[in-house]
Formats: sequence, C-alpha cells, structure tokens
Amino acid sequence: MEDQSRRQFLQNAGLAGLATVSPLAAAPEKSKELFIHHVYFYLKDPNNAQDEAKLLEGLHKLSKVPTIQYVHIGKPASTNRSVIVRDYTFSWMCFFKNIIEEEIYQTHPIHLDFVKNYSHLWEKVLVYDSVGPKNADEA
Repeated sequence: MEDQSRRQFLQNAGLAGLATVSPLAAAPEKSKELFIHHVYFYLKDPNNAQDEAKLLEGLHKLSKVPTIQYVHIGKPASTNRSVIVRDYTFSWMCFFKNIIEEEIYQTHPIHLDFVKNYSHLWEKVLVYDSVGPKNADEA
C-alpha cells in the first residue's frame, strides 16, 4: 500500500475502528509480542536549524501517545564505519507492548496531528518495524 493511501486509510479508520478490537480476541502472537517502530527522518533542508528544532518539537509532542512504552529520539552518532548510515536528521524509535498498541498509535490524534503539522519538513522517512523472532520451543 502506498504511504499516502495508507495514511489516508489510517486517518479515516480512526480510533473508533480500533476500539472494537479486543486484545483478548486477537491472535495470541499479536497481543504478546514486543513491537518496535523505528523511523528515520530526512529533512528537506538538512542544514536549517529552525526546521530541525521544529521537527524535534513535534517528536517530543508525539512521544505523549499513551500506548508508547519507551521512546528514543536520536541524531546520527559520530561513529565512522563503512556500514553505518549517518545521512538522516533524526531517528525515532519507540517500543510497544504489541502490534495492537502500535496500530492504536498510528491512528491516535497526537500521531495524526504530528503528520499533519510536521510532514512538510521532511523529504522522506524510512520505517523499520520489527518483532522478535520465535524461539525454537515456541514454534
């Protein structure tokens, strides 16, 4: 699904649709598995200190979504090895109890306001969502 159509779908779905989803009725793996959402933001004007400060302001507001268990806002580290990517402006990593909590985050008004009010600042975002691999005894 394209980013814009996914975003529009999430905005239209809203919290009401998720309110009908009970974690108890969800598949066991969806309600138990730690979910990590990691986003890399690339500013349109990476040398603009005002844009950087504005995006940081937005990320701090975004961190108030109640389903987030832990959040880390980062800048590229000064490490220098060939495998390290350092061309982004901010990294946003947050942890959720499970994918259901992350889906609530995606449609939460704070998240929707963040996209609406700050997306003009970035030229692209990269998103890496992850869950833990199953242990051999869980398979």
